[in-house]
Amino acid sequence: MKHFLNPSPEELKLPALLALVEKAGACIMEVYNRPDFSSTIEFKKDESPLTLADRESHRCMADGLSQLFPAIPLMSEEGAEIPFSERSHWPVYWCLDPLDGTKEFINRNGEFTVNLALIVADEPVLGIIYVPVTGVNYFALKGHGCWKMENGEKSPLKANTHIVQLTAVGSKSHASPEEEQVLKKYSIAEKTSIGSSLKFCLLAEGKADLYYRHGPTMEWDTAAGQAIVAEAGGCMVDNMGKPFRYNKEVLRNGSFLCVANKELLEMYKN
Repeated sequence: MKHFLNPSPEELKLPALLALVEKAGACIMEVYNRPDFSSTIEFKKDESPLTLADRESHRCMADGLSQLFPAIPLMSEEGAEIPFSERSHWPVYWCLDPLDGTKEFINRNGEFTVNLALIVADEPVLGIIYVPVTGVNYFALKGHGCWKMENGEKSPLKANTHIVQLTAVGSKSHASPEEEQVLKKYSIAEKTSIGSSLKFCLLAEGKADLYYRHGPTMEWDTAAGQAIVAEAGGCMVDNMGKPFRYNKEVLRNGSFLCVANKELLEMYKN
């Protein structure tokens, strides 16, 4: 797997990966379009919801990735928990959230996604975020650009560069007082909220400028979004202002700030 340290779109079979996440999205939509969810929802130990759509999307992605890249291991929210003693030796692996925004899925507001990232040396170098309800695919590969695919049309994405009159984006389900304290450091002209990893997509396509999250999230919640924002020109840091890393012993993330313009980080650190 050494040749994956700096993969090209051809080596990653990018069209096949995009088709795979769309296939997983179709599995999700089959459940989403049912008139009644009552028989498809259960709850995990942490009381977060799990639906049949999560499981079907995971199955689709796990099967497809193993066929495309049998040598690359998979870490998924809905997969078996893998001990750090094993995964700490992974130089390359897939990081998957088969259904990000399960609460939004249950609320039927359309704001949920399939998230796939390729992690190389603890950094996400490929990110794909697919929106099943709209059929829009956001994707980026380090050194090869950030893109949006909609209705068969592929367009490049670039984050904003301004540092005043900013738009802040936040979570619909996880607002916090700490978020307000961070936003006070900036010239915020507008605030908006949206579910799942769509917040990262808004930064990448220039519709928002910063996104602060006062923990917790898991690595599969953020990996694809971080890759997409980074390739669009932005970046993501932890609550100490340090670069965000992956494959930690504890997979839970702390607070983080994602910005479209790296100049905004100095205001965060001060």
